[in-house]
Formats: sequence, structure tokens, C-alpha cells
Amino acid sequence: MLSSELVIIVSLFYVGLLYAIAWWGDKRARDGHSWVRNPTVYTLSIAVYCTSWTFYGAVGTAARNGLEYLTIYLGPTVIFLGWWFLLRKMLRISKAHRITSIADFISSRYGKSTQLSVLVTLIAVIGTTPYIALQLKAIATSYTVLTAIDPGIVDTAQHGLSVFSDSGFWAALGLALFGILFGTRFIDADEHHEGMVAAIAFESLVKMFALLAVGIFVCFVMYGGIGDLFTQAASNPDTAKLLRLPEDGAPRWLTLMMLSMAAILCLPRQFQVIIVENVDERHLATASWAFPLYLLLMNLFVLPIALAGLGALPAWADPDFFVISVPLFENQSLLALLAYVGGLSASTSMVIVATIALSTMVCNDLIVPALLRIKPLRLTERDDLTGLLIFIRRASIVVVVFLGFAYYRSAGATDALAEIGLISFAATAQFIPIMIGGLYWKGGTKTGAQVGLVVGFALWAYTLLLPSLADSGWMDPAFIQNGAFGHPWLRPESLLGLSDFAPLTHALIWSISLNTGFYILISLFTQPSALERIQATLFVDAFSRKGQDTVIWRSSASIDDLYELVERFLGRERAFNSFREFGWQKDTAWRGKGEANADMIAFTERLLAGSIGAASARVMVSSVAKGEMVSLEEVLEILEETSHVIEYSQRLEQKSHELEQAAAELRAANDRLKELDKLKDEFLTMVSHEFRTPLTSIRSFSEILVDTPNLEHDKVEHFLSIIVRESERLTRLIDDHLDLARLEAGHSDWRAVDVDPRTVLDESVEAVKGLFDSKGVSLTTELSRQSVMLHVDRDRLTQVFINLLSNAAKFSDPDFPSVTVRGEAMDGGYLVSITDNGPGVALNELETIFDKFSRSGKYADDQPKPSGSGLGLAIARHVVEHCQGKIWAESPPGKGATFRVFIPGQIMEAIDAAKPESFGT
Repeated sequence: MLSSELVIIVSLFYVGLLYAIAWWGDKRARDGHSWVRNPTVYTLSIAVYCTSWTFYGAVGTAARNGLEYLTIYLGPTVIFLGWWFLLRKMLRISKAHRITSIADFISSRYGKSTQLSVLVTLIAVIGTTPYIALQLKAIATSYTVLTAIDPGIVDTAQHGLSVFSDSGFWAALGLALFGILFGTRFIDADEHHEGMVAAIAFESLVKMFALLAVGIFVCFVMYGGIGDLFTQAASNPDTAKLLRLPEDGAPRWLTLMMLSMAAILCLPRQFQVIIVENVDERHLATASWAFPLYLLLMNLFVLPIALAGLGALPAWADPDFFVISVPLFENQSLLALLAYVGGLSASTSMVIVATIALSTMVCNDLIVPALLRIKPLRLTERDDLTGLLIFIRRASIVVVVFLGFAYYRSAGATDALAEIGLISFAATAQFIPIMIGGLYWKGGTKTGAQVGLVVGFALWAYTLLLPSLADSGWMDPAFIQNGAFGHPWLRPESLLGLSDFAPLTHALIWSISLNTGFYILISLFTQPSALERIQATLFVDAFSRKGQDTVIWRSSASIDDLYELVERFLGRERAFNSFREFGWQKDTAWRGKGEANADMIAFTERLLAGSIGAASARVMVSSVAKGEMVSLEEVLEILEETSHVIEYSQRLEQKSHELEQAAAELRAANDRLKELDKLKDEFLTMVSHEFRTPLTSIRSFSEILVDTPNLEHDKVEHFLSIIVRESERLTRLIDDHLDLARLEAGHSDWRAVDVDPRTVLDESVEAVKGLFDSKGVSLTTELSRQSVMLHVDRDRLTQVFINLLSNAAKFSDPDFPSVTVRGEAMDGGYLVSITDNGPGVALNELETIFDKFSRSGKYADDQPKPSGSGLGLAIARHVVEHCQGKIWAESPPGKGATFRVFIPGQIMEAIDAAKPESFGT
């Protein structure tokens, strides 16, 4: 136990330190030397998410439900890791439209609707009230834990005292004062609360350091490390279950994950620090990994502290405050005091930011619109309204804080910290359908958003808030047990007989599902106004648009009228600086009696939106710009026409690209045709030459025989042998051409049988052995022991092999000719490779060498051109392709040429006869 005087002095000193940091931060910002505009401070300010629920309640949750506490931090981690898709878009839109709060964000999306902003503000205030009560309860109870003689009266001590004796009251008063001093000194939304952000960042460091200090003490002083702690916990059946995931906990885990994901987006304080206080979009990229890292450090020792508290403290000790009671039990008073300061940091930071955010919403979306509609007040005729706006915001802070205090005094005594926080999470989660729908669906309407939000909030209040109030004694418990009108089907915790889920999951199922359903259904059957459609386009297409807003004004308002309007709400100095900067940017006059153009009217509206909200800004500008607005239908038609033009342009661009591609293909085809035409001419020349040569020989020797009847017998035989040989050559040429023609026309007869390719190769080698011997070619064959059964035309396959072998012999090295034949069984077929040691084939001819109009230059320049029609390879390709095979050539530089033939077939067993052999001269 610590003395109350010491705890009060430390608390006042700490709060005074926060005031000093906030004052110094504001002073540095005014001097132009801000040190909070960096990603680290921005990330630490986002850590306002870690309230007393995290500092105290997470340990309590771990002691009651084991690993369930992790769900509250896994949800935000998922959102921040995926910041590029959602947070970045929210931030971009908010900066473009000078959004000041989540109510302003939602109302701006749906046509700058005042009714919708009022509804969102009321839900935010009601939903946040239990959360503020949670912080006040944490401060008051932690103070009692430190100072109470009997820990058994911790839960009820504060509620047995008068209001002025309750430490929660003084905490609420101090927090309200802090919010007033550093949250409402200026009105313009562009004037960021840098002092407040600095204090919040400092508090984030303090609470993290305090929680880590307690965790290190528990693990390494009370126990011999985390492993020792977990080992002892696992040996105790009561604590061992906390180390395991619950078998039936999936619905609740999913519920808590969804709630925490919604909370990081929709809680007013989180929207304030993530969106409104952001000064550089690039800081969000750093926070995307730094904030999840911070959450990891904050939760590193939560479970160890819970296990240590369950093992060391009496059974009646409140698990929510193990962070303080465990050090106290171990006589570590300074550590307990540090833990108290950490909890104080967690609570105060939340209340300060939440009240500032809510005061902006209450001022801009509740009170100012109402005052503007009270004609006798004549607010639009007053010279300066900044004092009134500041007073409204300060009064709103006091009201919001003490609403939380009232809830804490009346209903917060019996609930665990985590359960109170979950009630708030579920309330703000009602914003998710209309927020996400508004960002990605242009069809969402204001009416659909209003109906969905009202239905969802009503179900939240009926299924979750009322049972909480009944548990606190505010309502007759019989209502909860019997349901409305005494009907059991209307019981709040088992609505329409849905009783298989826990109360929180049950409430979320009903509220979110019907909220979303009504939002979509009503939107589908209602027509949005023109302004709604414009705002929907601006929000959904935020990344595809340049500039801040769409100009929709046509007015005769003078520049001075607009200037005086802004001056009323922002003050003389800020109005002067803003309009002067606008004049410099637009290179236009900004003072005088002249008429304002549409850009200046739109600028005025955006400027006011940062101070009094988008809905009120539109009302005020309309009161001054008494001329007509540009028809919103006209603006929409322009937007749609522009969209059509862009779409048509994109189609034209696509068609142009397709035409360019088709033209390129036609050019390539034309080049190929030219090449084929050239090859055809060369082929016809070659064929003519090939036919003419034997015919010339036959004719010449025939004429000699006819003209010389007394020619010697030996010469007659010689000339006749030449005639016969040339006739055979001519016959072969004609046969080759006819054969190729039949193959191309598909008129060739095929007689497919099962053959062993090794046998065909042997026969082919024997057929060309005489040619090889006559040329002195060394022939080597290497056939694998395993073979493949091929179903092919045996004669045609023999023709292919003989052609390739003959070509290899013709094109081998003239001095030391050598040919190698390899045959090997492969997966799914048989591969034959025939290699010579000649000059090879040029790289650009490896593909065209099989064309019928192509003839390879595969011979040395000083050697005579080999004879032949040049159709053998073309015939070979047709035969192989008919057998579903493949033929190709390879020619490494200086290593001759290799022709490969692959024919598909079925593998046979190896036989001894297929041994490699080598023969030749």
C-alpha cells in the first residue's frame, strides 16, 4: 500500500508534465520548428488505441479467457498492414475535403447531409460514453488498489463515496481541463493540435515502458524466465487451459476481430489521430509496420502477468489490476507506482483525444446547425463567431467527460473493463457498412445510410446496451428475462430465438447484418440527389481525380462578402492569411468589391468546412452566394459526358493498339511472303537447273550415238551408261517432287505397323554403307539396350533415316569424314541423332532448312555444291510430323551439324542384342 498523498502528488506531477509537453509542442509549432511532424510521433499518437483496456483489461481478459485478448490487437494489425487499400483512401479524401471528424466524413460522402451528421454524432457520443467511463473507472480503481488497506473493497470503494470524494471526479475534471486548454484554442481544422499530439506520443512511451517493466520483473525476477513461468502454469489445471485456444471459441474470436477492425477505423479518437492530425500521407507507410510492432510490445507480457497474478495473489484479487497488485504483493512499491502512472497515461490519452474529437462533432454537427436555423439569433450578421465556437467546443468537452463520469458512477461498477470497452466497440462498428460502402460503391444513398444506421444502432441498444444497464440496476431485470411486451421471442439476448451465441456475438449479428441489409436494400430502391451522386464520384474515384473538389457554384457574391463570412468563423488574421494565399496560388485579386469566381466560392466552402463542418459550410455559403448555383444535374451531365469521352478515348486507344499489332503481323507476314517468293524463284531456278543437267547429258550423248554410227563399242557402252545414270537421276528428281506434292496434299498412302526403330536404323545404315565406303566416311552407331515400339510407316521412316544419313555423308569434313548415329529410348518415345563433322548449318538457317524452297549453304566455299534436289529434309519433316513426332537441327559453331528425330512410342524391355557397335573405314 502507498500513501494517498504520494499517489496524488505523483499524479499531479505527471499531469503537469503532460501540460508542459503540450505547451512546448504548441510553442515549437508556432515558431515554425515543429518536432512532432515525423512518422515516429505520428505512430505513437495512433497508439492512443491502447487505453486502460489494454494496460489493465488485457491482463484481466487473459486471466479469465486466456489468449482471447489477442483478438483486440490482431484486427488493427490487419487494417494497418493493408493500409494501402483503405486507410490511404480515407486520408486522401479527408485532406482534399478538409474533413474534421468521422461525422463530417460520412455526411460529406452522402451529399453533405446535416441529418446524417447529426445521427452519426449522437451515436458516437452515446457509444463513446461507456469507453470514457472505462477510463475513469480504471483511474479511480487503480488509485484505490495502490492506497486501499483492504483490497477486498477495491471494486466498490469509489461508489460508496460522495461525488467530490470520488477520485474519478477529479480525474474527469483534470482531463476536461486538459482538453480545453490544448484542444480548443483554435478553430481551423488545418491548425493541428501539435501540443496534444506530443503529449499523447509521450504517454504512449510511458505506458509501454511501464508495462514492459512489470512484465520483465514478473518473468525474470519472480520466475526464472518465461519458460519457467509457462512450465509452472501448464502443470496447474486451472491455468493450463489459459495457454490453449478454446475449442468452441471461434464465434467469439471472429466477433472480437471484426469489432477491433471496425474500432481502429470508426472510433472518433482513432479517426482524429490517424486522419485529422496527419500532416504527411507518407507517415502512414511507416505506421503500417511500426504500429503493429508497438501492439506486439504492449502485449508481450500480458499473459505472463496474468499467470503470475493467478499463481501469487488471493482468489478475490481483481484480475483487471494484476499489473499493479502483483508488484505490490511482491513489495515492489516503486514498480507498482510506475504501473499506476502507465495506466494513468493509457486512460488520460484516450479521454483527451476522444473528448476533443467529440467536441468538434458536437459543435459542427449538432449545435452550430441548430443555431444557424434559429433566425432571431442572426448569427450570420455577427462580426466574429470564433469566440462562440470555441465556447461551444469547450462546453462540449465538459459535457462529454461528465457523461462518461455519470455512466461510471451509475453503471460501470459491475462490469469488467473489457466488457465496457466492447459495448463501445459495437456501437461505433455501426458506421462500418456506410463507410466502406461509401468508399467503394457509388450506389449508396443518404436514405439508405440513415435507415441502415438507425436500425443497426437501435438493435445495438436493445440487444447489448439495455442488458448492461439492467445488470447495473438501471432497469428491471425482468425485462431482459421476459423480453419486450413479455414476449420471449423479443428477449434482448436471444432475439427471435437466436440463443446459440454469446450476448456480444448475438448483438453484432443482428445489428450489423440488418444495418448492412437495410443500407443496401434502401439504396437500391431510392434515387440519390445530384449532390449525392457528385460526392459519391469524388469519394469512390478519389485516386483517379486531380484537385480538391468539383466547382458547382455560379454566383454574384462579392469577394468581400465571402471574406467577411470567413472572418466571422475563423477570425481576422486567419481569414486574411487564407485569402492572401489563395490569391497568390490563383494569381487573382482577393480583396475588393468585384465578383467572386466559382473557384473562390468553392475555396470559401472548403475553408469553412474545416471549421464548422461540410454541412454547415454549405448552408453558410448559400446564404451569401445569393445567385444561383450551377445546376447539379448539369455538373453531373458534364461528369458523365467526360466519363464517356474518357471511356471512348480508352476504347480508341485500345483499337489503335490492336491495329498497330495487326499491322505489325501483316508486315511480318508480307516479309515472309517475300522471302518465300524469293526462295520459290531460287527453287525454280535450281529445279530447272537440276532437270536441265541430266536432260542435256542425255540429249548430247544420244545425238553422238545417232550421228556417229561407227563409234567404237567401248565408247558406245560408256555413253549408254551415262544416259542410263542421268535418266535414273532425272527419275529420282521427278519422284522427289511428286512425293512431296502427295505429302503436302495428303494423298500419300500410309501403312502403319509396329516397328522397332533400332531395326529400321540398322537397315538404313546398311542401305547407305556403299555410299559411306565410297566416300571413306567413318560411321559410328550407338544404340541403347532399351527400345521403344513405334506405330509408323516402316518405309517412310526408312526414307527419313536414309535421307539424313546421305546428307551427313555429303556434308562431312572432306578430309576426315565422320558420322555418328545415336538411338535412345526416352520417356514417351525414341530419339535418333545423326551428327556429321562438317562445317555445320548457319544459325539463321536452322529453322528454314526444312522448308521446300530452302537449300542450306552447308558446304565449304572451296568445295563443289553437292548434288540433289534439296527436297529431302522437307519430305522428312512431313513424314515425322505425320507420325506425331518432331525433327530439328542443332549446329554448335565449329562442331558440325546434328539432326534429331523424336517419334512417340511405348517403351519395351531391354534386350541383349542392342549393344553399341562401331564400324566403318
